[in-house]
Amino acid sequence: MTDGWNWRRPPGSSAPGTPDPAAPWWSDATADPWRDPWAPAAVHVSTSPAGEIPQPEVVPDPDAPRRSLGPILAICLVTALLAGGLGGTLGFLFAVRGGYVSNGGTQIGAPAQQVPESMQRAPETLAGVAERVLPSVVTVRVTGAIGSGFVVSDDGYVITNDHVVEGAGDTMSVSFSDGTTASARVVGRDPESDIAVIKVAKSDLTPVELGDSDSIAVGDPVLAFGSPLALVNTVTSGIVSALDRPIEAGEAGGATRYYAAIQTDAAVNQGNSGGPLVNAAGQVIGVNSVIRSVGSTDTEAGNIGLAFAIPINQAKRVATDIIDTGKARRTVIGAEVVTGETAGGARLRTVEPAGPAATAGLKSGDVLTRIDGHVLEDGTDLIALVRKYAPGSVVAVDYRRGTKNASASVTLAADTN
Repeated sequence: MTDGWNWRRPPGSSAPGTPDPAAPWWSDATADPWRDPWAPAAVHVSTSPAGEIPQPEVVPDPDAPRRSLGPILAICLVTALLAGGLGGTLGFLFAVRGGYVSNGGTQIGAPAQQVPESMQRAPETLAGVAERVLPSVVTVRVTGAIGSGFVVSDDGYVITNDHVVEGAGDTMSVSFSDGTTASARVVGRDPESDIAVIKVAKSDLTPVELGDSDSIAVGDPVLAFGSPLALVNTVTSGIVSALDRPIEAGEAGGATRYYAAIQTDAAVNQGNSGGPLVNAAGQVIGVNSVIRSVGSTDTEAGNIGLAFAIPINQAKRVATDIIDTGKARRTVIGAEVVTGETAGGARLRTVEPAGPAATAGLKSGDVLTRIDGHVLEDGTDLIALVRKYAPGSVVAVDYRRGTKNASASVTLAADTN
C-alpha cells in the first residue's frame, strides 16, 4: 500500500535488472519523499567489518500505526489566529494614528502633507487676484434678466451697465459670492455711456480697487468677472487685445452708446455685462459691456474672443457725477459730425458758435483725421474718442480743409443738457 510519502514496488512488478521486490527498501527512500516509486534503484548494503554478519538496514514499517496529526494542526491553527489578530490590531492602531482611518468612517487617500510653496496662491497670481476680487462682484437680478456689477463703496454703491438695469422697477436684487442677497435700487443712469449706479441695502461691503485705464498696454493679462449665462461667480482670463476701439452700440429706438473700448479675448458672454475687467494687480480697469458674435440673434450670440469693456477712467467719472449730482456730464467737441461716411476721417457737418471746435478755429466741412494721435476713420470714431476724455481736457487734432492739412488744440467741454 502507499501512505503518501514512501512507496513499495508491487510484488511481481520488478523489471529486468532491478532489485528483488522482496529485498529491503532502497536506502534513500525515506530521504526523498518525492522520488518516483517506480524508478530503478539499487539496494545499498553497508559493508560490515570482517568477521561480522551484515545486518539489513532497519526500515520503518509503512503499515505500522502512525501518531495522529490533529493536535499538531490545532496548535498551528490557534497560533496563526492569535498572530493574525495581533497583527491586525497593531496595523489598525498605526493607520488611525497616521490619519489613514478615522473613527467616523472610511477615509480614502493619503494623509495631508504640507502644501509646497509653489502651490500656494500668492496675492499676485491670477488665483490670488480672483480670491481677492470675487467678494466685491455682484450678480444683478432684474425682472426677466440677469447681469453683473461691482461694489465701489463700503456703503453699497455698485457700478453696472445701463442696459442691465434698463426697465428695472422696484424688483431688483443682488447676490454676492458668499450666497447672501440684498435688495437694490437705481441711483442714476447714463444711457449714452452705458453706465448706471445702483445702491445695495447692505453696509460694510468690500469695494474694489480702481486702476488707471490710461496706463494699460496691449498684451497685459486681464480677468473678467461676472455671471455669464447665469453661471454666477465666473472668472475668465485673457489679455488686452486692443485699446481705444470705437464702439457704437444700442437697440433700435433706444439711445446710441459711444465709447472707446478696451478689447479683450477673455471669455465674456451674456450676463457678464456690468462686471469688472481686472488687471494682474487686482485693479478694475474696465466695465464689461458688449461682445462681437457671429450669431444673428441674442440667443445665438456667444463668445468668439472679441469682448469690449468701457475704460474705468470714463466709467468712474460718469459714476461719480451720478452719485454726486444724479446726472452724468458728457464730453463734447462742439460740433456735429457726419456718420456712416467713408471720408478718411470725421467730417464736421456743423460747428457750434463759441464752442470748443469753433474756438480752436475749426469750421464746417473740415475733416478731422487724428485726435490725440488716434487715427479717425469716420464720425463715430470721433464721438467715441471724445467721450473718453474728461471735460476740460486739451487734445491735439489734425484736420484737412480742402487740399490743405493743419492741426489745432481743442479744449473739450461738458454738454449743456
